[in-house]
Amino acid sequence: MPLIELTGIERVFTLGDSEVHALHRLDLAIEAGEYLAVMGQSGSGKSTLLNLLGLLDRPNAGTYRLEGRDVTTLSADEQARVRRERIGFVFQSFHLVPRLTAAENVTLPLMLASVKPAERARRVAAALESFGLANRADHRPDQLSGGQRQRVAIARATIMRPAVILADEPTGNLDRATGEEVIRLLETLNTGGVTLVIVTHDAALGARARRRVVMQDGSKVSDG
Repeated sequence: MPLIELTGIERVFTLGDSEVHALHRLDLAIEAGEYLAVMGQSGSGKSTLLNLLGLLDRPNAGTYRLEGRDVTTLSADEQARVRRERIGFVFQSFHLVPRLTAAENVTLPLMLASVKPAERARRVAAALESFGLANRADHRPDQLSGGQRQRVAIARATIMRPAVILADEPTGNLDRATGEEVIRLLETLNTGGVTLVIVTHDAALGARARRRVVMQDGSKVSDG
């Protein structure tokens, strides 16, 4: 059974008097542990696909099964719980809370999941240590480099031990050397068993993935 299974997914946006088919009859299966790049030009549907995979949006038609469960039929609260516990997000612009320290940013998902304070502290300390951030625990985002901020974001994304990491242009705001460091970190997590889906228009980044899905006009035009 695939970790992720999309069947007949349609996503239509209404703009004035016209309809835009952002996704059209999309079928996609992703096995546990895969390393997949979703590629395509702006407007191809890749960001819409990422939002649907992350339960940030709902399709107009079709079925999305995550770990065998139809998550399109869940309530907003149930989807939020699945998103918090089973899906990790890494964004181009980091999305850290500016007034919180690195440790406090990483702690947020555990607090939302009502994990006990002692367990929270233990897991956050271990995460910061493993991502080379132990000496930056008390620093706010504006006191960190771009690479450090992205590592904090990855630590936050993985602190709940999700089944899948969705990364949206994760190296887009980083210089080449720092971007290489961040992508190697994500690949190490994938080697450890976490399913990794990267959305990118960067051909060099996409070429690193073991599987590439190319989107065009809301449809999948290649998969291999």
